[in-house]
Amino acid sequence: MTAISGSLRKIDDAPHLVLTRRFAGPAADVWLDLTDSDRLERWIGRWEGDPASGSIVFFMTAEGEAVPGEAYTILDCDPPRRFAGDTASGWRLWFELAESGGETTLTFGQRLSPTDDIGSIGPGWEYYLDRLVAAQAGVDPGSIEWDHYYPVLQGEYERLVAAD
Repeated sequence: MTAISGSLRKIDDAPHLVLTRRFAGPAADVWLDLTDSDRLERWIGRWEGDPASGSIVFFMTAEGEAVPGEAYTILDCDPPRRFAGDTASGWRLWFELAESGGETTLTFGQRLSPTDDIGSIGPGWEYYLDRLVAAQAGVDPGSIEWDHYYPVLQGEYERLVAAD
């Protein structure tokens, strides 16, 4: 990866980092890669708990097995179109899926706060979303190398925020 795909958007008067990815196939299949714990674990992590309760605990297992879980509050869940939630650490994450012509577009976002380090957040989401693309295509997500994202894209993301 040599260029960023993220952009900044104002949503509800707050800045959001927004990234998109395209997939061959139906939104329902991509939805499962984003919400089913077993499929989610292929590229980023797994969750435990009962989503119907409005909260789960998420374990980012792509960072290693010993990573502690983080509480996640589900704010919006409309399968297979949109999802939003808040992490215990204060991140609001959301995604929308749109299907057209046999393709599904994922729009993924994170609400940003003034103290967020966009220089690591942007490359991080580029990396994880490319791992999702690989998993969805049947390619080993482990073939996606972190060193191609960070610090390579750090400066571009910092300039993106500085220009806003």
